[in-house]
Amino acid sequence: MKLLDLKTEAGRKAFLEKGYTVPQFDREELKKKTYENPTWVHFGAGNIFRAYQAEILEKVLDQGEYDRGLIVAEGFDYEIIDRAYRPFDNLTLSVVMHSDGSIEKNLVGCLTESLKADTSFPEDWARLEEIFRKPSLQLVTFSITEKGYGFNDADLERGLEARFMMGKMARLLLVRFNASLENPLPISLQSTDNCSHNGDRVRAGVYAYAEKFVALGIAPKAFEDYVKNPEKVTYPWAMIDKITPRPDSRIRDMLAADGFEDIELIETEKHSFSAPFVNSEEVGYLVIEDNAPYGRPPIEKGGVLFADAETVDKVERMKVGTCLNPLHTAISIYGCLLNYTLISAEMHDEDLRALATRLGYEEGMPVVINPGIVDPMKFIDEVLTKRLPNPFMPDAPQRISTDTSQKLSVRFGGTIQEYLKAGKDVTKLNLIPLVFAGYARFLRAIDDNGAEMQLSTDPLLPELQPIVAGLEVKEGEQDFSCLKKLFSRADVFGVDLYEVGLGEKTEGMVKELFAGPGAVRKTLHKYVTK
Repeated sequence: MKLLDLKTEAGRKAFLEKGYTVPQFDREELKKKTYENPTWVHFGAGNIFRAYQAEILEKVLDQGEYDRGLIVAEGFDYEIIDRAYRPFDNLTLSVVMHSDGSIEKNLVGCLTESLKADTSFPEDWARLEEIFRKPSLQLVTFSITEKGYGFNDADLERGLEARFMMGKMARLLLVRFNASLENPLPISLQSTDNCSHNGDRVRAGVYAYAEKFVALGIAPKAFEDYVKNPEKVTYPWAMIDKITPRPDSRIRDMLAADGFEDIELIETEKHSFSAPFVNSEEVGYLVIEDNAPYGRPPIEKGGVLFADAETVDKVERMKVGTCLNPLHTAISIYGCLLNYTLISAEMHDEDLRALATRLGYEEGMPVVINPGIVDPMKFIDEVLTKRLPNPFMPDAPQRISTDTSQKLSVRFGGTIQEYLKAGKDVTKLNLIPLVFAGYARFLRAIDDNGAEMQLSTDPLLPELQPIVAGLEVKEGEQDFSCLKKLFSRADVFGVDLYEVGLGEKTEGMVKELFAGPGAVRKTLHKYVTK
């Protein structure tokens, strides 16, 4: 079976017999309507787009609730379009990886065009300009990673020849503006990247290029006014949460055994990883600020949650400050010290599972910010029972522990501050101090067996590691006074631990963690079972 077999009735039947879901709509009619009157363009042809945003629209189309497809444009790695999209008529196989080891196989047909978003591909760029002139266009979304929204003075000076994505977007908005001068057409520019207040990053980039276009005489002042008019162009926030690892060789082998033939694993010259299929975890959340001046596809019917900006922010804080990210960081620190290389394997370790579970339920949940639209208890239940233990998720504690010094203040310091605001006794906390103590042991870069560890990159390692460099992993007395310099750093921990009454407690845990080989396991077990 191949993706293009879906274009025949015999091919559809073969897929159905093998347990694949197939599109329930007339794809050729969808392509025609979308070409003539497109409503949604997405920039960023990476794996999460095919696994999530495209799957969302696929569900809506299968329900008969909409009649337009999705156009995808890639602005960085054009080889993805040539190798993972166009040879397969933009069809893709989305594989959902369940925590019980089973997979779900969904053929996705909602993608109607794939374009290279660059003027060096004149036919594609002309088509993008045509799309942006269309009154039917309502929504532009992005999954281009956090750095994709960046800009600098040199690129701003290039004007219409800007190479960065936000420069290209400003140019396309100028095309839209010029096509409707008397009453410029509205549009919503929606980031779906995993970064806080992501809409502000789109806004900052578009504003910067629009202002430069005006300064260079490329565009009238009215164009700048257009992109800054909230009734014409909006930049909503969104919170997205779905793990989509690179195409997995284990999934490839399972598909091959099933008779599916389009299984080439693709690595481009720019080191993007793709394939005719994409694989992702079973759980996903996309919460979007409901601020589209010109309407939007009914993607709420596919599982998107719409809310106001404050609620989106609360969902983000719930995830980052309580229900997911703190648990990840805690078990990554201790997982490295205990020589684990997979997060999923850690969840079979009774002590590490207890650390994540008790940290979330007992110390995080009492002060969780409940956004209302997402149930924090359901969210954390899924994290602990479906997401972290998922055997298909190849995430490693070594990767999660990257830049830990930049994460602790948000993931744990915020919780401590919420305790203080609520008048709760922070000195009763045990597991958050245990994480901080573990970080001091981690910085020493010696594992629980007494062997040296290679730490993941972190901008503060050069100044934090020397603080603990004199500490030894040994039984008996030694001078731990250096810890005062570490645990008083509110920039790292979100608070000065001594000022809030946790400094001495955390120091005591550090002493236990350094008491010879095996002390990490012994100390961890002590505190997660007491």
